[in-house]
Amino acid sequence: MDKKSGLMRRVIALFSERKTWVRQITVAGLAGATAWQVGDLLIKNGGVVAAIVCALSIRISLHKSLREGLGQIVGTAIGASVALTAVALFDFGFISVGLTIIMCAVVARALHLGEVASINVPVTALIVISPGLPESTALHRLGSTLIGAAIAIFFSYFSHHKTPFDRSLDQIKSVSVKAAALLATMSEGVASGYSQKEAGNWLAKARILNEEIPIIRAQSVEARGHARWFSTAKKDEAEEIFIQGIALEHTVVEIRTIARTLFDSAVKGGIADSTQKVIAVALSAASYAISSKFEDETSSSEDLHQSATTDAREAGSALAEALISDAKDIDQEQLVRGISMVANIELIADSLDLNSPSLREVVTPDEPASARVLKVPIQSQINPVKKVLFKRIRRFFRR
Repeated sequence: MDKKSGLMRRVIALFSERKTWVRQITVAGLAGATAWQVGDLLIKNGGVVAAIVCALSIRISLHKSLREGLGQIVGTAIGASVALTAVALFDFGFISVGLTIIMCAVVARALHLGEVASINVPVTALIVISPGLPESTALHRLGSTLIGAAIAIFFSYFSHHKTPFDRSLDQIKSVSVKAAALLATMSEGVASGYSQKEAGNWLAKARILNEEIPIIRAQSVEARGHARWFSTAKKDEAEEIFIQGIALEHTVVEIRTIARTLFDSAVKGGIADSTQKVIAVALSAASYAISSKFEDETSSSEDLHQSATTDAREAGSALAEALISDAKDIDQEQLVRGISMVANIELIADSLDLNSPSLREVVTPDEPASARVLKVPIQSQINPVKKVLFKRIRRFFRR
């Protein structure tokens, strides 16, 4: 009996500990079922295509589903047109299928479509095309595709119980806690005399931490997009969370550099005994500065953070002074590595204070072009064509 109850508790825990995932798959299932039902009601036998497109389009957030839905719509328009043209010219068969896929790739490249729409173009064409396909059935499948994309966009709004801003803040807090913990571990290791193996473990963790940067960027971009479209969201807060995400990105990169520096120092013989304690104190101060940045918001939290970043800068300065005073007794390469850590800590403090010019004066792309429906904006694509047309028109009238 105890074994059965224990097994039952473990099975329940698999779901209770993953509430966000359970919510998302439940919403996806309801969206697919609704797409099937609505597709069949509005279009004869349109449920299957609508459900397939809904499953392809729905993502874990409204922002991503909107992008996927737009990609499906663009892909539908282009892919279906190419497919119907190929079938009309060559009938259904080996030639029409191969030509459809090739022409879809050519058209997608010519229009600078991103990965989302580029993939959807041939997929949609193959969904629409089928043996002996009459034109009316093709139009039905086009309509089903639009229904599936629209339902995916609608249901994706309910995928999360938190707003994009809150999810961004949670993501930033989570990564900052890991970053502070890693610096604290490195500080303790340096103070006690670390080995090359320990330094390798720190560097590996720092690399893994850097892999979370694209997630933070994507989430903060979604928060900005949500603020533009929904009146309930605050644009200023969304912009600020985006800057905080970039600041944390800079911070994590500096931590990886510090981990690499400590590893290289271990390979070359280790840190000098005279500077171990000073380096450990500097790393500990940087760790505390990161953790204090996201303390509970109280009236004194900002003062606490300012004090922590000031302590980090002072600890960095003390490290620089110690390295310079011992310059004669320290290997030149080790001296350079130590000074580089001073610069890393200074940059971490600047990023946490959000006063670095690199944060606000340098434009940061929202997301890679490959993730957009259109890699190049429509206006940018039209401008060269307009210039050519205007030149030809002027030449014609001059004649």
